[in-house]
Amino acid sequence: MLRNYIKIAFRNLWKDKTFTLLNLLGLSTAFAVAVLLGMYAFFELSYDGFHKNKASLYQVYSTEQAPEGIEASEPKSVPFAPALRDEVPGVAKITRYNNKGVLVISGNKELRMSAAYIDPDFFSMFSFPVIKGKEQQPTVDKSTVSITEYAANRIFGTEDALGKTISVITEGVEQLFTVSAIIEDFPDQSSMKFDLALDFSNQAPFSYAEIKDDWSKENHEVYVQLEQGVTAAQFEKGTEPFTQLHYKDEMAAAKRDGAQPDTNGNFKQIRLLPFKDVSYANFDSGIARVEKTMPYLILGVGFLILFIACVNFINMSIAKSSQRLREIGMRKTLGAGTGQLFFQFWGESVLIFLGAALLGGLLAFLLAEPFKTLFSTRASFEAIFTFKIITGFVLGFMLITFIAGGYPALLLSKLGTLQSLKGKLNLTRKNSVRDVLMVVQFGIAILLISGTFVLWQQIDFMRNKNLGFNKEQVISLPLNGKRSDAQVIQLLRNKLQNRSEILNVTAANNILGLGRDGSSMTSQMGFEHQGRVVETHILMVDYDYPETLDMELVAGRSFKRGYASDSLAVLINEKMAAQLHEENPLETRFILDDSLAYQVVGVLKDYNFQKLNTAVAPLTVFLKPNWNMHYAYIKVAPNKAANALALLENTWKEIEPNANFLGSFLDENIDRTFKSEKKMATMITSGSILAIILSCIGLFAISLLIVAQRQKEIGVRKVIGASVLNITVMLSKDFLKLVGISFVIAAPLGWWLAYNWLQNYANHINLTLGVFIAAGLAALIIALVTISLRTIKAAMQNPVKSLRTE
Repeated sequence: MLRNYIKIAFRNLWKDKTFTLLNLLGLSTAFAVAVLLGMYAFFELSYDGFHKNKASLYQVYSTEQAPEGIEASEPKSVPFAPALRDEVPGVAKITRYNNKGVLVISGNKELRMSAAYIDPDFFSMFSFPVIKGKEQQPTVDKSTVSITEYAANRIFGTEDALGKTISVITEGVEQLFTVSAIIEDFPDQSSMKFDLALDFSNQAPFSYAEIKDDWSKENHEVYVQLEQGVTAAQFEKGTEPFTQLHYKDEMAAAKRDGAQPDTNGNFKQIRLLPFKDVSYANFDSGIARVEKTMPYLILGVGFLILFIACVNFINMSIAKSSQRLREIGMRKTLGAGTGQLFFQFWGESVLIFLGAALLGGLLAFLLAEPFKTLFSTRASFEAIFTFKIITGFVLGFMLITFIAGGYPALLLSKLGTLQSLKGKLNLTRKNSVRDVLMVVQFGIAILLISGTFVLWQQIDFMRNKNLGFNKEQVISLPLNGKRSDAQVIQLLRNKLQNRSEILNVTAANNILGLGRDGSSMTSQMGFEHQGRVVETHILMVDYDYPETLDMELVAGRSFKRGYASDSLAVLINEKMAAQLHEENPLETRFILDDSLAYQVVGVLKDYNFQKLNTAVAPLTVFLKPNWNMHYAYIKVAPNKAANALALLENTWKEIEPNANFLGSFLDENIDRTFKSEKKMATMITSGSILAIILSCIGLFAISLLIVAQRQKEIGVRKVIGASVLNITVMLSKDFLKLVGISFVIAAPLGWWLAYNWLQNYANHINLTLGVFIAAGLAALIIALVTISLRTIKAAMQNPVKSLRTE
């Protein structure tokens, strides 16, 4: 019996090649897209999931009640972790972690690398296997270094790295280390990546000695592994005496400034964030908020595309069924039961779905590399080859096949014998299931189109927003060579001062945007002013920084050469001026931890020195020309940008012949900060186009079959004087009504989704109704064009031919 079902199913599918091909094309394309988007989404969701201890690993952060609300802080002070381990029960292991850029020298090689300064527990907490050398706690010895396979190949080539000596320069201090272990290269899904691992106390020994007992300098992350049976909530509760002991002055200041305590009467809390969620955490709301919007949104797009393809299959199967009514009638006359007919038609659907799944898998495999290149991802099929995902896929495939294939099969198998033998199935009457499916189908398309419009408008807004500084004619250059930063800046000034392409050279210790070296950093500090705690971001700059970036001064002056007092002068932005609550900010002096009094000499107009999804924060700018600046800024002459960049690269090679040139224009740096938004917009745009194409295929196929069934009616109407326009409207209006209903449902939902997404950005577009009207009109026009391809042809046909045929 089964063999007979399969044989007949193959025969019927082969007999109607067009129907079979359309369904295979639509379903296989949808399956391929769903697999590729699933591969990307599950790769993103699998970050840090490879650690054996992941269930008990946490990042430590703190929250505090401030007058403005709850504030969160990730960085911790040097004595924090040792004290937490000794004073709070439940700590199995703990490590500090500080990732810094360093210069590595070996022989004639000078390489810029990243170094992780860690504690001995690190390698027993995290699953980073040591493949050569000491396998346990390889950084206990302060004179040794562990390096990755990649770093070993860069530094030593094919030579055995173990036992070799390298020189590491950080913050102008050079130290020698012996390679004691080689670490296996990190998985792509690791949020922690570095080239060297060094003992935490090896950070620029002089500065480390100054802050090892200082609770006010917070500059690194802390990770903890809890003892078995201890929950995060229990541990957090146990830290209350710890905060009251070590942060009593800070909490007293918060209380004095009018902050409201939490429900337990505390002004500061130690909190834990599961390590597997670190990559998705956002602390802007005052507490760690895990945001996995993008991967889940991408998964949703894949599901919606698959849904549209299934709707097409259902509608086309029902519409095409009129050609098999006499077959159904004959089978019922000869004794076939409803169950037999159901399995016959469902079997055909299963064959189509199996074929589409195989073709879709092959198509996904062939398109995987172009997909990864287009979306700049290292995702692989390994991300979806897990027991859970494969089981979910198989169950989902069975469910889709049962519903999408089973509904048309059930509908046809339940037809009466007489109705079937007549060979007529009225597709022109109201079909509630078909109509609902088409409304949902075009509603999804409208949602995706409107989402695409909103995404690209937001990206365009961020790209063209006035940031408060010149991003077009300024180059940022990471100072990643062997010379001191101050020496490099002076050499750049000397060599470029007489060149017409270069207008100015300055430096700062933080970068604007995201540089080519992958760096993005800001620094913060707090101090007391007139009995209040004031929090501010800080920036160390050289002379000419505001002038080089064309920043606007709203009051006072900039730093001036020849003013000896400017070593204790600061510039502040408008937000900082507002936070000081001074009638005249230029008369303000405040004392910092170094016990020196700093004078405000100028107020800068607020500018975006952080990512554009955050609001402008208070900023204080210090003049520190001999500081470790890290970044040079070079202003170039208009219309000479290309020549200036080439000139700068050649000059850099003269100054630092062994260091990479990583200069980039600030507009490129800014673009890199919303790379994920552009990636998401491209994916949703692609999904929207595919959704529209699939919807149109289904709409065209249904209109084709309905027009074929109404040939006689069309002929009669033409004979009694109906025009081509009248007939076209008659055939199209029901479909266009469905598109209109789709818009009415999709527009409010799209507005709500877009509004909530935009709340993640302090700087965003104003959402207008025009976006959704445009999406609805686009869907309406596309649907009208699709239907018209057949209806106009039918309306123009000779009525004599139609009446003779019918």
